[in-house]
Parts: sequence; C-alpha cells; structure tokens
Amino acid sequence: MTDKPRYTTAIYPGTFDPLTNGHVDLVERAARMFGHLIVAIAESPHKKPLLKMDLRISLAEEILGERGLDNVEVTGFDELLVHFVRKREAGVILRGLRAVSDFEYEFQLASMNRHLDRHVETVFMTPAEEFSFISSTLVKEIARLDGDVSEFVDPRVEAALKRELA
Repeated sequence: MTDKPRYTTAIYPGTFDPLTNGHVDLVERAARMFGHLIVAIAESPHKKPLLKMDLRISLAEEILGERGLDNVEVTGFDELLVHFVRKREAGVILRGLRAVSDFEYEFQLASMNRHLDRHVETVFMTPAEEFSFISSTLVKEIARLDGDVSEFVDPRVEAALKRELA
C-alpha cells in the first residue's frame, strides 16, 4: 500500500456517565489503532447525566492517564458531533457495540453523520467479552439501588457515584 492513511485522529464520543471498564477497554485497544484518540465527553443535558461534566472529564483524565496512553486526550464538547470532528481535524468516529441491539441505533447515527459530512467515517468496536454486558445505565441503576458496582467501574468512579447518590 503506497497511500498514507487518511485518518490518524479518531474521536470516541459519549456521555461516559459514568466511565465504565468497558469504555476503558475500548480506549486502550483503540489507542493502538490510531495515532491520536480523543475521548470526547458530551455535555448531553437532554440525557440528564448523574455526574457533572467536569467530574466526568476529570475522572476520565485520571483513570486513562494512568494507563500510559500518550496518544489519548480527554476533552468535553457541547456541539454537533460532526462539527467537533471537523474542528479537531479528525476523520473517524469510534463507537462501541455491546450487542446486536445496539447496532440499529448506531448504524442510524453513523449514516446521519456521514450524510452531514461525507468525509467522516464511523468505526465500530466491540468490548472484550467480560465487559460486553456493562452499560453506564445499568451501572447507575445498580448504584442507585445500593448495589455493588466495583466489578464494572474504577474505584474512583464508584466513590463519585456514591457521593452523588448520597
């Protein structure tokens, strides 16, 4: 292959409310695939996140920063994703798929993003099997009901959930 890869920067967007071990798994694996990976934490007020955006960002920076991933950056955003992708001069949106049920919605998002900007590609990754059933929604529900989420999130995330739900 003589052509230089077109895309070296990928954006992994999400609310990360909270950041789970499944998210961390995808970041670690994607960091090996792309020269620069931006974990883009969405404000998403319509989703009514439990954790404030600045806390979600600081937790992600702390947890991912300890992994030695020099090519990973964490930042927040509150605009249309394709606009953010253009501003950051990225060409790839990374999305995680846990189950077949995720595919239809993610396919629709990928198609809309490509319609809005034909230069943006979406890459789907699946988490490692031990994380395939973990979702932020389930983690929050377990935490709300005073269940043990220690297998699913970093201890700092668990502590933040307990503080927020106290």
